[in-house]
Parts: sequence; C-alpha cells; structure tokens
Amino acid sequence: MTITPTSAARRRVLRLATGSAAAMAAASTGLAWAQATTPSPAPAAAAAAPRVRLQTSQGDIVLELYPDKAPRTVENFLQYVRDKHYDGTIFHRVIDNFMVQGGGFDDKFTQKPTRAPVRHEGREALEKGGPRNTVGTVAMARTNDPHSASAQFFINVKDNAFLDPTPIPPGDPVPRFEFRGRTFENVPRANLLNAPELFGYTVFGRVVAGMDVVNKIKALPTGRGGPFPSDVPQTAVLLQSATLITP
Repeated sequence: MTITPTSAARRRVLRLATGSAAAMAAASTGLAWAQATTPSPAPAAAAAAPRVRLQTSQGDIVLELYPDKAPRTVENFLQYVRDKHYDGTIFHRVIDNFMVQGGGFDDKFTQKPTRAPVRHEGREALEKGGPRNTVGTVAMARTNDPHSASAQFFINVKDNAFLDPTPIPPGDPVPRFEFRGRTFENVPRANLLNAPELFGYTVFGRVVAGMDVVNKIKALPTGRGGPFPSDVPQTAVLLQSATLITP
C-alpha cells in the first residue's frame, strides 16, 4: 500500500520545509509510515498559558502557547526565546492565503544554528483537544521528516486543514482508512502511525494580539531573496525580539 499526496498538496506542504534549497525540493511520497494537607487547601487555579511577544518591524504580535496540549513543542520554542535565538531573525517566507514563516534566518539570509529537533506531537495535541491549523494558529515548520522541527515556525493566515495531523482509526489492522479520496482496508496500524504524510504539522499556540500585524506581513510584495527563488518579502520583516510575558 502506498499513499501519495496530491501534487498540489505536496507543493504547498513543501513550502514549509526548512534547510537547503535541495532539501526544500525533496518530496516524500511513500507510506513507510502536592500531597494534601489538613485542612485541605482550595483547588489551585489552572496555570495561565505562557505568552510570547514578537516585536517585529511591522508591529507587535502576541502568541499564547499551550503546554498542556504540546508540552515538548512549547518547551522547545520557549527555550529558543530564552536563548534569544529569534532576536534579529526575519520572516523569510510569506504566502498570502496560506502562512507566514520565520525564525531561521538573519537579515543576511544566514541560517542560524539550532539544537536537536523536537519530536513531533501533533497527533497527541489534537487528541488532547488542541487547535488545528486554522487562521491565527502557530505551528512548527519542518522538512519531510516529521521529527525534524527545530526553531522555525509559521502562523496560518488561512484555515489549512490539509496541514492537520490525520487521526488513525482504532484497530490493528485498521479495517478501513480513507485518505485523500482513496479507501484502504486492513492496513497494519504501524504503517499508518509511521507514514510521514499523515503526521501533519504540530500546532502549539495562537495569535491573541497583533493579527492585524500578521495581515500586514502577508500582504507585502514578495519575490526572490537570498537562496530562495520566491515568497521572500521585498521589504524585510525583522523579528527584532521575542520575549516571554509573565502570565
């Protein structure tokens, strides 16, 4: 059994790939795939979701993050914030009616070094009631390897359902599985759990202030820039600083 994404979907997903131009052109087509005291205290209020302010050359954007849904991904992002990794980077890929992406390159298009990638947890986040790739949500960019996300992120400017992780029905083998207009029967569960094209992109937060700034960025004229043949804002959008806001 082989699941091959439609060519249009593959092209658009690959726009999110990070790294070299060669890596961005590569396509994956196969299915490999406190102890209580006396008296008892009142219940503690749920911890407030952390927020991060992105100060950009177009204005400020505030992200609210969801560690209860995607704990590894949120901690990975927050560590880059603490390390000042994002300060001085650019939004290097902007596609109106799709997404805006940044966090990986400085204004000279030099790719910044990163830590080891974070393990994908998009499917788990959805199972916990996390958000999907809808307008204003923020997700991790990656290559065709689902577990390759490091520092780059993107903000959806459209509902991009095709970027959502695909739920796997119960059973082993899975008696019936539908994907992009095709139906598969009696598929070994491991094949589906490990299929790269079913992982989608991990959503770990959303814009809670500054969506007007995101909309300004998405409307900028784009073209060639640095190593990228297209989709680079012709007016550089600098991410001047990323700062954790105390909830």
